[in-house]
Amino acid sequence: MSDLNAARIIRSDARPLDGSAGELDGLVARAGKFPLVLLGEASHGTHEFYRQRARITRRLIAEHGFNAVAAEADWPDAYRINRFVHGGPDDREAVGALAGFERFPSWMWRNSDVLDFIGWLRDYNDNAGTPARQAGFYGLDLYSLHKSMDEVIRYLDRVDRDAARRARLHYGCLDRYGPDPQNYGLLTAAGVGEPCRDEVIRELVAIRAAEARYLSRDGRGAADEFFFAEQNARLVRNAENYYRGMFHSGVSSWNTRDDHMMETLVELLAHLKARDGRAKVVVWAHNSHLGDARATEMGRRGEINLGQRVREHFAGKCLLVGFTTFTGTVTAASGWHLPAERKAVVPGLDGSYEQLFHRVGIPRFWLDLAGGGPAAEVLREPRLERAIGVVYRPDTERQSHYFRSCLSDQFDAVLHFDETRAVEPLDPSEHWQADEAPATYPAGT
Repeated sequence: MSDLNAARIIRSDARPLDGSAGELDGLVARAGKFPLVLLGEASHGTHEFYRQRARITRRLIAEHGFNAVAAEADWPDAYRINRFVHGGPDDREAVGALAGFERFPSWMWRNSDVLDFIGWLRDYNDNAGTPARQAGFYGLDLYSLHKSMDEVIRYLDRVDRDAARRARLHYGCLDRYGPDPQNYGLLTAAGVGEPCRDEVIRELVAIRAAEARYLSRDGRGAADEFFFAEQNARLVRNAENYYRGMFHSGVSSWNTRDDHMMETLVELLAHLKARDGRAKVVVWAHNSHLGDARATEMGRRGEINLGQRVREHFAGKCLLVGFTTFTGTVTAASGWHLPAERKAVVPGLDGSYEQLFHRVGIPRFWLDLAGGGPAAEVLREPRLERAIGVVYRPDTERQSHYFRSCLSDQFDAVLHFDETRAVEPLDPSEHWQADEAPATYPAGT
């Protein structure tokens, strides 16, 4: 089918996002029927993606009883937000609750859109009436190896000094390799250092064995703090495995990371159900984590992801929503650990979903892909799909940022924004504030 005919069919099914009060009613009503709603993003630095995710999430919390956001963020850093939105004493202002996000890429969470959302969530919880009606904010990722070790010890220092000494001995195995966990992975892969697998497993087992004793104080707060510590110990175990395997196979480390996200999500659901009597969670992460990997070339390479795992384990109980853009600007770096920049996004390439959506001629719209309509059938034809992470390299656009997928099998719905703008970091560098690259960069596109 020609792109012209495909665009015409999509146009007939597209639901415009025109700024009207009810533009998201259909999507929110559908999402509210599921206990798990996964909201993606095609980049880690696009304002419209963050803003629309927040709008949908606010309504799911306020209108449909969702009680958690689980984000592609480090567990201890996100838990600082969780304490803030529940009225914790550590941070009096929302910006302080984001202070834990110090490592690259800090702009992914330290930005104006996240700040607005957690301010709203604090206000919502303050007026919710009872703790059981409140909603929390949690992290799914596993990069916080050393910070999570510190949090386990800090918790045990409060509840069990002898156990804290034991944890220091166990985690001392990892401390020998210094603050960068990649050093641990590199040295153990080269056979220079001894793995710490047994030590981190023993620590997790010991904490779990003491659960009843640590919860003897009773109360919601004690249960939450034990869950926070236990999850940090679980993260240390999984992160040790992740870094130990990262120099062996890219597929293996990717799968380890997404399996950890799934394990964390399952544990969070169980905790919320036990505590509040219900568990309804919105997940925020990149499309590459939330779209079913089986519908992409990722899956053909042997990679799995969170979206696939959720569909496998929660069939009929989840909604996967993707986001796309054709052009605009994005906050991203030119390389790992380099400063954030405001970069021009190259217009969608020929043969891509982004270009096809551009040809629809509606600036912003959403599509129901699970209802079996004509547009869903059109979008079952494999095409290129763009993924911009924290690093964006426009000069190698096709090689670095596109993969083939079947959109209708990857997502249940998709939101498209033809032109988008960069998310605003709370700590913009001079590189971000510099003039944007011209829209025609790189030359010839």
